Amino acid sequence: MKLAKVIGNVVSTVKTESHHGCKLMVVLPVDTDGNPAGDSIIAVDGVNAGIGETVLIVEEGGSARDIMRNPNGAYDTVIVGIVDEGIN
Repeated sequence: MKLAKVIGNVVSTVKTESHHGCKLMVVLPVDTDGNPAGDSIIAVDGVNAGIGETVLIVEEGGSARDIMRNPNGAYDTVIVGIVDEGIN
């Protein structure tokens, strides 16, 4: 798992079948101080996160499929939690 900051929404008229009905967000990995720690990524939102929130992401296919409860899904990155406090 990694920390990330939600920085935007993704609107797509064409998606793979496993992504139908999924909300896609742009996230920026951050370190424990909230500083950028990598390039932005598109992630499936599994927890109804909003722009500006610090979240936990999983970037491993097997774990992402388990979280989305779709063993045949094509998920690379999934938002799995929202950080309530501790990161600015």
